[in-house]
Amino acid sequence: MFRFSLIIFILAGILWAGEKEDSAEFVQTPYSAPFKAVVEFYFDHPEKIGPALSWVSNIIIVLTNPPYSFMPDDIDIVVVIHGTEIVTTVKKNRDKYKEIVERMESLAMQGVKFKVCKMAAEMLYGYKREDFYPFIELVPSAITEILHWQQNGYALLIPRVLEKKVEREEIR
Repeated sequence: MFRFSLIIFILAGILWAGEKEDSAEFVQTPYSAPFKAVVEFYFDHPEKIGPALSWVSNIIIVLTNPPYSFMPDDIDIVVVIHGTEIVTTVKKNRDKYKEIVERMESLAMQGVKFKVCKMAAEMLYGYKREDFYPFIELVPSAITEILHWQQNGYALLIPRVLEKKVEREEIR
Protein backbone atom coordinates (compact mmCIF):
# COMPACT_ATOMS: atom_id res chain seq x y z
CA MET A 1 0.00 0.00 0.00
CA PHE A 2 2.83 2.40 0.87
CA ARG A 3 4.53 1.79 -2.50
CA PHE A 4 1.27 2.37 -4.36
CA SER A 5 0.71 5.68 -2.51
CA LEU A 6 4.28 6.75 -3.20
CA ILE A 7 3.94 5.98 -6.91
CA ILE A 8 0.66 7.92 -7.12
CA PHE A 9 2.26 10.85 -5.28
CA ILE A 10 5.27 10.90 -7.65
CA LEU A 11 3.08 10.62 -10.76
CA ALA A 12 0.81 13.42 -9.53
CA GLY A 13 3.87 15.62 -8.95
CA ILE A 14 5.20 14.94 -12.43
CA LEU A 15 1.83 15.67 -14.05
CA TRP A 16 1.34 18.85 -11.98
CA ALA A 17 4.85 20.07 -12.87
CA GLY A 18 4.18 19.38 -16.55
CA GLU A 19 1.07 21.58 -16.51
CA LYS A 20 2.91 24.58 -15.07
CA GLU A 21 4.34 27.25 -17.33
CA ASP A 22 8.08 27.61 -17.41
CA SER A 23 8.07 31.01 -15.68
CA ALA A 24 7.27 32.70 -12.42
CA GLU A 25 3.70 33.09 -11.33
CA PHE A 26 2.31 36.53 -10.48
CA VAL A 27 0.31 36.53 -7.26
CA GLN A 28 -2.03 39.43 -6.50
CA THR A 29 -1.73 39.65 -2.70
CA PRO A 30 -5.08 40.70 -1.18
CA TYR A 31 -3.92 43.77 0.77
CA SER A 32 -6.62 45.25 2.95
CA ALA A 33 -7.38 48.63 4.41
CA PRO A 34 -6.52 50.24 6.66
CA PHE A 35 -2.86 49.83 5.74
CA LYS A 36 -0.72 51.12 8.61
CA ALA A 37 3.08 51.42 8.64
CA VAL A 38 5.67 53.16 10.76
CA VAL A 39 8.88 53.67 8.81
CA GLU A 40 12.17 54.19 10.62
CA PHE A 41 14.78 56.45 8.99
CA TYR A 42 18.18 56.21 10.64
CA PHE A 43 20.95 56.60 8.08
CA ASP A 44 24.68 57.18 8.16
CA HIS A 45 24.45 59.78 5.36
CA PRO A 46 21.68 62.35 4.76
CA GLU A 47 21.43 61.55 1.04
CA LYS A 48 20.19 58.04 1.84
CA ILE A 49 16.83 59.53 2.71
CA GLY A 50 16.18 59.88 -1.04
CA PRO A 51 16.07 56.14 -1.81
CA ALA A 52 14.22 55.53 1.47
CA LEU A 53 11.51 57.96 0.41
CA SER A 54 11.09 55.75 -2.67
CA TRP A 55 10.12 52.90 -0.34
CA VAL A 56 7.37 55.11 1.11
CA SER A 57 6.24 56.24 -2.36
CA ASN A 58 6.11 52.62 -3.49
CA ILE A 59 3.60 51.77 -0.78
CA ILE A 60 1.35 54.62 -1.88
CA ILE A 61 1.70 53.87 -5.61
CA VAL A 62 0.85 50.18 -5.22
CA LEU A 63 -2.10 50.71 -2.89
CA THR A 64 -3.73 53.68 -4.65
CA ASN A 65 -3.70 52.05 -8.09
CA PRO A 66 -5.81 49.14 -9.37
CA PRO A 67 -6.59 46.53 -8.34
CA TYR A 68 -6.43 47.97 -4.80
CA SER A 69 -7.50 51.57 -5.45
CA PHE A 70 -7.23 52.52 -1.78
CA MET A 71 -8.38 56.00 -0.85
CA PRO A 72 -5.79 58.22 0.87
CA ASP A 73 -7.60 57.71 4.18
CA ASP A 74 -7.02 53.96 3.85
CA ILE A 75 -3.23 54.40 4.05
CA ASP A 76 -1.57 55.63 7.23
CA ILE A 77 2.21 56.01 7.06
CA VAL A 78 4.31 57.53 9.83
CA VAL A 79 7.99 58.20 9.12
CA VAL A 80 10.21 58.57 12.19
CA ILE A 81 13.52 60.33 11.50
CA HIS A 82 16.47 60.21 13.89
CA GLY A 83 19.76 59.81 11.97
CA THR A 84 21.97 62.11 9.92
CA GLU A 85 19.01 62.71 7.61
CA ILE A 86 17.61 65.10 10.24
CA VAL A 87 19.59 67.82 8.44
CA THR A 88 17.28 67.46 5.42
CA THR A 89 14.27 68.49 7.52
CA VAL A 90 15.44 71.98 8.47
CA LYS A 91 14.73 75.13 6.48
CA LYS A 92 18.32 76.39 6.33
CA ASN A 93 19.34 73.34 4.26
CA ARG A 94 16.58 73.66 1.64
CA ASP A 95 18.92 74.52 -1.24
CA LYS A 96 21.26 71.64 -0.44
CA TYR A 97 18.44 69.08 -0.20
CA LYS A 98 15.84 70.73 -2.46
CA GLU A 99 14.73 67.55 -4.30
CA ILE A 100 14.44 65.58 -1.05
CA VAL A 101 12.45 68.35 0.65
CA GLU A 102 10.08 68.59 -2.30
CA ARG A 103 9.50 64.83 -2.20
CA MET A 104 8.80 64.96 1.55
CA GLU A 105 6.40 67.88 1.06
CA SER A 106 4.58 65.95 -1.68
CA LEU A 107 4.33 62.84 0.49
CA ALA A 108 3.11 64.95 3.42
CA MET A 109 0.34 66.32 1.15
CA GLN A 110 -0.62 62.69 0.47
CA GLY A 111 -1.00 62.09 4.20
CA VAL A 112 2.43 60.77 5.21
CA LYS A 113 3.40 62.05 8.65
CA PHE A 114 7.05 63.00 9.21
CA LYS A 115 8.20 62.92 12.82
CA VAL A 116 11.69 63.96 13.92
CA CYS A 117 13.30 62.93 17.19
CA LYS A 118 13.48 66.14 19.24
CA MET A 119 16.18 64.67 21.45
CA ALA A 120 18.53 63.97 18.52
CA ALA A 121 17.66 67.24 16.75
CA GLU A 122 18.49 69.36 19.79
CA MET A 123 21.33 67.40 21.40
CA LEU A 124 23.22 66.30 18.29
CA TYR A 125 22.48 69.13 15.83
CA GLY A 126 21.48 72.09 17.99
CA TYR A 127 18.21 72.61 16.09
CA LYS A 128 15.20 74.34 17.58
CA ARG A 129 11.51 73.95 16.80
CA GLU A 130 11.48 76.97 14.49
CA ASP A 131 14.26 75.48 12.32
CA PHE A 132 11.91 72.82 10.90
CA TYR A 133 9.40 72.87 8.06
CA PRO A 134 5.71 73.09 8.98
CA PHE A 135 5.07 69.51 7.76
CA ILE A 136 7.54 68.15 10.35
CA GLU A 137 6.38 67.13 13.82
CA LEU A 138 8.89 66.91 16.65
CA VAL A 139 8.47 63.97 19.01
CA PRO A 140 10.22 63.40 22.35
CA SER A 141 12.15 60.29 21.28
CA ALA A 142 12.35 58.29 18.05
CA ILE A 143 12.61 55.00 19.91
CA THR A 144 9.52 55.53 22.06
CA GLU A 145 7.66 56.91 19.02
CA ILE A 146 8.38 53.79 16.96
CA LEU A 147 7.29 51.56 19.83
CA HIS A 148 4.12 53.61 20.30
CA TRP A 149 3.05 53.13 16.69
CA GLN A 150 3.89 49.43 16.77
CA GLN A 151 1.78 49.01 19.90
CA ASN A 152 -1.06 50.63 17.96
CA GLY A 153 -0.97 48.07 15.16
CA TYR A 154 1.43 49.69 12.71
CA ALA A 155 3.87 47.43 10.90
CA LEU A 156 7.51 48.48 11.20
CA LEU A 157 9.46 49.06 8.00
CA ILE A 158 13.18 49.84 8.15
CA PRO A 159 14.48 50.67 4.67
CA ARG A 160 17.96 49.35 3.95
CA VAL A 161 19.76 51.79 1.71
CA LEU A 162 23.01 50.28 0.55
CA GLU A 163 25.83 51.86 -1.38
CA LYS A 164 25.87 50.68 -4.95
CA LYS A 165 29.12 48.84 -5.65
CA VAL A 166 28.36 47.47 -9.13
CA GLU A 167 26.26 48.60 -12.04
CA ARG A 168 23.07 46.67 -12.72
CA GLU A 169 24.22 45.63 -16.18
CA GLU A 170 27.34 44.03 -14.70
CA ILE A 171 25.33 41.58 -12.63
CA ARG A 172 22.35 40.84 -14.90
